[in-house]
Amino acid sequence: MDTLLAETLGGGPVVCDPRFSRYYALVSAGMPETLRQVSDAWTALDVHCLGRDSHLGVPRLDAVRRDQALASYWSVPMNSATELCTLVAVARLIAAGRQCSDPDPEP
Repeated sequence: MDTLLAETLGGGPVVCDPRFSRYYALVSAGMPETLRQVSDAWTALDVHCLGRDSHLGVPRLDAVRRDQALASYWSVPMNSATELCTLVAVARLIAAGRQCSDPDPEP
């Protein structure tokens, strides 16, 4: 999964929290209004966009692989604070996941 996320999200940083089976793609703080409207629909898929007032604990920078059963780690390590996942790449990944998990896709 780590390799898939690195390739799909262009190398932007992703935190894995195995305790709650969650992945967090780090993106810029601003979100265009059109994407904000789409993100409301993602809630049904158990996808949540954390806003500016949210706090996310991140692992140590050297925690780059799953060493402990419940410890968070960098699924895709952060190379620089300026290199983040693009919103478009994250949206495409969510759309692809939705399409793959939809039991009755529309033609």
